[in-house]
Amino acid sequence: MTMLNFIYNVLVASWNMLEQASIYIIFGLLVGGMLKMFLSPAYVASHLGSGRFSSVFKAALLGIPIPLCSCGVLPAATSLKKQGANNGATTAFLISTPESGVDSISITWALLDPIMTIARPISAFISAFTAGCAENFFNPPDKNKQAIPDLSCPMENCSDGTDCPPEKHKHHHSLAEKLKTGVYYAATDLWADLAGWFFVGILLAGLISVLIPDEMITGYLGGGLGSMLLMLTFGIPLYICATASTPIAAAFIIKGVSPGTALVFLLVGPATNITSISVLLGLLGKRATALYLLSIAIVSVLCGLAVDAVYLYFGISAVASVGQAAELLPGWLMTSATLLLLALSVRPIYTFILGWFTRKKGCGCPSGSCCTKDDHTHSHIHSEPEKTACGGGKSCQNSDSIKIQSLSATHEDKK
Repeated sequence: MTMLNFIYNVLVASWNMLEQASIYIIFGLLVGGMLKMFLSPAYVASHLGSGRFSSVFKAALLGIPIPLCSCGVLPAATSLKKQGANNGATTAFLISTPESGVDSISITWALLDPIMTIARPISAFISAFTAGCAENFFNPPDKNKQAIPDLSCPMENCSDGTDCPPEKHKHHHSLAEKLKTGVYYAATDLWADLAGWFFVGILLAGLISVLIPDEMITGYLGGGLGSMLLMLTFGIPLYICATASTPIAAAFIIKGVSPGTALVFLLVGPATNITSISVLLGLLGKRATALYLLSIAIVSVLCGLAVDAVYLYFGISAVASVGQAAELLPGWLMTSATLLLLALSVRPIYTFILGWFTRKKGCGCPSGSCCTKDDHTHSHIHSEPEKTACGGGKSCQNSDSIKIQSLSATHEDKK
C-alpha cells in the first residue's frame, strides 16, 4: 500500500464515521445550548451543599446530560465548590459530566448500539455516585456550610441579581431570545470546546480502522479482565473527550475489541488525564483524588464485565450492531448535517490548531490549548467560570498562580 493510498483509506474511513455521527452531534449541541439557558447554576449549587449522600446523587445525575470534557468541567466544578458544594458532590459531578453528555449519548446511539447507549450513562452515574459517597463517607461535609447562590442572568450576565431579583428579571427576556442565545452558544462556545478533539478522535478512528490488524486487537483486547486492565492503563493518562472517544471505541469494536473493554475506554478516557489529575490534587486533595481514580477504575471494569455478560447472554454481536442507528437516516440528511458541522468547525479548528502550535509555555488554562501569542484574555473562548479558572482574563503567564490560589482557598483536606 502506497502512502497516498493509505492516506486516502484513512480519510474515507474517517469520513464515513463523520457522516454517521454529524446529525447526532448537532442534536446534542442544541440540547446542550438549551441546558445552558434553562438550567440555573444557582439552583444547581443550592442542592449540592448539604446531605452526605443526597447531594452526591443529585450531582451525579446532574452531570449526565451536561456536555463538558474532562478539562472543561474543571472550571464548572470549581465554581460549584466555591458556591458551597461539598467534596463528594464535586467529585460526583467531576466524574459523571465528562463521562457522559447529551452529545456523547447521541453519538453513541449513532456509532454503537442501544445497549452501549444505555450502559454508558448508567455506568457513568454508578462510578460518580460511588466515588462521591466514598469521599463524603471518609470526609463528611460541614453541615454549617451554606451554598452562596449566583443570581446573575445567564444571558450575557446583564444583571447580577442584586438590583433586579431573578424572579422579576426572568421576564425581561422572551422565549425566542433565550432560544436564539442557546442556539448561538451551542454553535459557537460549546462546539469550540469540542470540535478540535472530536476531529482528532475521528482521524484516530480512521487510523485504527486502516492501520491496526484485527489479530493484534483480538489477541490483547478481545475481552476478559486482562483486556480491561490493559485498557485502564491506556485510558487513564490519555486526554480525550466523551464525544471524541466514541468513534475510537467504534473502531475498536469493529476490529474485535469486546464491548465491555470498549466501555472501559469510554469511561476512563474522558474522566481522567494527567492535566485534570494535577488540578484535582489542588481542588479536592490527595485522598479524594485517589478515591476518584480508584472508583473510576473499579466501577469501569465491573460495568465492562457486566456489559460483556449481557452481549453473551443475548447472543448479540457488537460488531454487527455498530452504526445501525445511522443507517436509518436518509443519505442526503447525513451529508447535509456533515457539511453543516464542517462549516461550524472552520473557526474552532483554526483556533485549535493555532493554539496547539503557539500556546505559551506554562499556561494553566484548564480548557486545553486555547492560549496564543497574541491573545491572552480567553474572553472569546471561555464562559465566565472558565475565565475565572483561567485567570479572569489576565495574562496566561499568571494563570497558573491564580488557579492555584483559587483552588487552595477551597482545599480543606490536602493533608
